[in-house]
Amino acid sequence: MSDRSTLQMPQNACDCHTHVVGPRSRYPMAEDRRYTPGPASHGALLAHLALHGLRRVVIVQPSVYGTDNRCMLDSLDRLADRARGIAVLDEGVDAATLSSLHRRGIRGLRIDVESAGLRDAEAPQAALTRWAERIERLGWHLQVYAALDIIAALADRLARLAVPVVLDHFAMLPMDIDPDDRRAKALLELLRSGNAYIKLSAPYRLAPSGTPDKQRVGRWASTFMHIAPGRVLWGSDWPHTSREAGKPALEVSRCRILPATDLDESVADWLAAPALKQRVLVDNPACLYRF
Repeated sequence: MSDRSTLQMPQNACDCHTHVVGPRSRYPMAEDRRYTPGPASHGALLAHLALHGLRRVVIVQPSVYGTDNRCMLDSLDRLADRARGIAVLDEGVDAATLSSLHRRGIRGLRIDVESAGLRDAEAPQAALTRWAERIERLGWHLQVYAALDIIAALADRLARLAVPVVLDHFAMLPMDIDPDDRRAKALLELLRSGNAYIKLSAPYRLAPSGTPDKQRVGRWASTFMHIAPGRVLWGSDWPHTSREAGKPALEVSRCRILPATDLDESVADWLAAPALKQRVLVDNPACLYRF
């Protein structure tokens, strides 16, 4: 493997969805976690960025750490202006702590409905509203990881929130869904509202087999960019965490093994034109995360 991708990335290209997982002796995981990933160190993250020609990065708090953001924050401190973070916080956090997190590079809060296994659209609604009111002054956004059913049910409310919303992983859109399905239509209307961003990331999470149809993925990516070109982001989902089938929650599950070319091919397929690469990889992240 070469030490850099052969794909030409624009200057300041950003990976908008990564995680770091540090040594458990220093960064203990939540006891009630649903899976246990192996290590994905700060150094390995730097190698990932260098390999693919990426200058900027967004580090997202993984569910296994609960509201203990130290591992992510330590990486943000080391990366300085190259990085931004998405935190998970207790509702009792005070305004001074929020301001401190902002200074260290936090630009949003993650509402992880999917990892919690929730399927009730009413469950996250109150939290979304409360957090939006608190973080509006900071210019942050809410990042929502939820099944399409929940996103569709909340679409009207999300469009009216006081802060932008970022939808993880193609909004968890099943690849076999009909474009005329009411849930798909609700998602597209939400994007048209201008208050939502969508991440082109982790297509393997969209099919039970882990291998979705590339043409269908590409068609949806094109649809999003046609409808809301200023609201599309790209992320690798590095290090591609996964709970292995049959593994207990506290036993280490290996990350998905992806061919080294997969991420480059996704960028080449979804963002073929240089102007699209510039907008999705540089301009949109710079605007949302305030690089």
